[in-house]
Amino acid sequence: MKYGAIPGVTKPVAHVVQGTIMLSMAERDRSFELLDAVFGQGGTTFDTAHVYGQGDVERTLGAWVNGRGLREQVVIIGKGAHPMQGRQRVTPADIASDVGESLERLGTDYIDLYLLHRDDPSQPVGPIVEVLNEQLRAGKIHAFGGSNWSHTRVAEANAYAAEHNLTPFVASSPNMSLAVQLKAPWEGCLSLSGPDGAEARDWYAAHNMPLFTWSSLAGGFFSGRFKRDNVDSFSTYLDKLCAETYGSEENFGRLDRATQLAGERGISVAQVALAYVLSLPLDIYALVGCWTGAEFGEAVQASEVQLTPDELVWLENG
Repeated sequence: MKYGAIPGVTKPVAHVVQGTIMLSMAERDRSFELLDAVFGQGGTTFDTAHVYGQGDVERTLGAWVNGRGLREQVVIIGKGAHPMQGRQRVTPADIASDVGESLERLGTDYIDLYLLHRDDPSQPVGPIVEVLNEQLRAGKIHAFGGSNWSHTRVAEANAYAAEHNLTPFVASSPNMSLAVQLKAPWEGCLSLSGPDGAEARDWYAAHNMPLFTWSSLAGGFFSGRFKRDNVDSFSTYLDKLCAETYGSEENFGRLDRATQLAGERGISVAQVALAYVLSLPLDIYALVGCWTGAEFGEAVQASEVQLTPDELVWLENG
């Protein structure tokens, strides 16, 4: 496993970050078995959110961390201020409330890196930056950033922070994948993939800002289950969402090329797709949603594969 450093986070951060949406107290044994397997392979960094499982996911992760006595060995990435019941919640009051509730569920007194799960561009950045700095000074969070925030809003927030001698956003969490989204899978989501993401990628490269990229494997598009002749046949929620989000001829072309390169490299197609993300000239930490320890092990192996600049361009465009 490769590790990096995030300003404000006092521990090494794994470049392959395990998601937690599959955790639940109802399946405590299975959840703990997965977390044990991830940690045993160097997976010390976990991404969770206030909204996941209506709090059950955070409780499950917290029970494992505290039960194993691992709080000072793991990095917890928390997210909050997600819309609820049609109401935008990127407000100082909601941010403070979500931080407090997440800390209680996790059974800890701090979150290593806290990300605002969505943005509300109608809200001025000043009060948002102020409340995040309040949480920082209180020791409840050690660093913060935005998930699905545009690079222009991040820049605006950091300009405010600089002007008022405050701590800025230190990380961003957009989508990034070899497959380019046809549409956002959920409202308020942003992607850096494809030509439309070039300006944002250039900005992040110029500012050397760490990126925690979600759906790095395009929701399972590179699993081998999605083909040109069955893309309209899926009915379960996540499979249908993947097909609708990524099922374009351009993406099937990328899948074809990833399949060819996988054969040449002696790795799986999914490993090529993850290696693509981690080989980009950006400071990327790839979020993965592995359901088994074996899947996580394959992700770790993929993180050790360095694709060449020519291979990256060929995978994208042929």
